[in-house]
Amino acid sequence: MVKITYIEHGGKEHVVDVAEGLTVMEGARDNNIPGIDADCGGACACSTCHVYVHPDWAGKLPAKDGMEEDMLDFAYEPDPARSRLTCQVKVTADLDGLVVNMPEKQI
Repeated sequence: MVKITYIEHGGKEHVVDVAEGLTVMEGARDNNIPGIDADCGGACACSTCHVYVHPDWAGKLPAKDGMEEDMLDFAYEPDPARSRLTCQVKVTADLDGLVVNMPEKQI
């Protein structure tokens, strides 16, 4: 299991264990983390699982593909360096300790 910290916009932290092979979005969904809506169910067809990756982690994640880049254009206040769609980030042992912050809202 990999520890991931999800931080709500208001600052409330949720530290949960997520199984390797799932996505960061599935980890939030399976642990009832508020702030990640995931309306498309992980198909990279919306931006409602948008988060800001903690600066310490921004350069450690796999690169975004073109589809994720396109969908981030629809996210609320995307940050070119830190915004990710959690449905596109697979959980691996390398992500143990990952910290993500939720935006004020999902659109």
